[in-house]
Amino acid sequence: MCTRVRRAVGEPAGRPPVLAVDGPGSGGKSTFARRLADLWTGATVVHTDDIAWRHAVLDWTALLTEGVLAPVRAGQPVAYRPPQWDAAGRPGAIEVPAESTLVIVEGVGAGRRELAPLLDAVVWVESPREDVDRRDAERVAAGETTPADYAAWKAEEDPFLAAERTWERAAFVIAGWPALPHDPRAEFVICS
Repeated sequence: MCTRVRRAVGEPAGRPPVLAVDGPGSGGKSTFARRLADLWTGATVVHTDDIAWRHAVLDWTALLTEGVLAPVRAGQPVAYRPPQWDAAGRPGAIEVPAESTLVIVEGVGAGRRELAPLLDAVVWVESPREDVDRRDAERVAAGETTPADYAAWKAEEDPFLAAERTWERAAFVIAGWPALPHDPRAEFVICS
């Protein structure tokens, strides 16, 4: 898998490559990003959920661009605190160390058209709707979100994804809930 990602992102001079991992909520994006980071020495994962925290479901492009992607593309380390973190007293920062060898930006909308000039490649995580719905129901039942918040999220997410059609621009598409036998520690199922 790392070989295919390396070919897709290339080797930009003076900075780490940036890979967006996009797909529907509960589709396997975070799992893919974490597993890829575990296989890629020096990879750093940035979650759009951290950018969007207490800000907006999908209207966070400027925050990600100015706080993370512009400095990364300039070859600078990042320790970014979105404004809503300060307002709510959230500790910590979104960090991308100077020695990062790959920056993986994962989340719904990470591969949107608006970010294309700042990304080196996009991976789309494709998941059957029934698997996404089952995982979302588990998250609601576990109290990770409320039914009302979930409904509001889906009301924004579904039309956004349909309009963006990010899978059409992806370097490759992987199965978020693969049915094929594979070693999940080192393999991913590529759909296209």
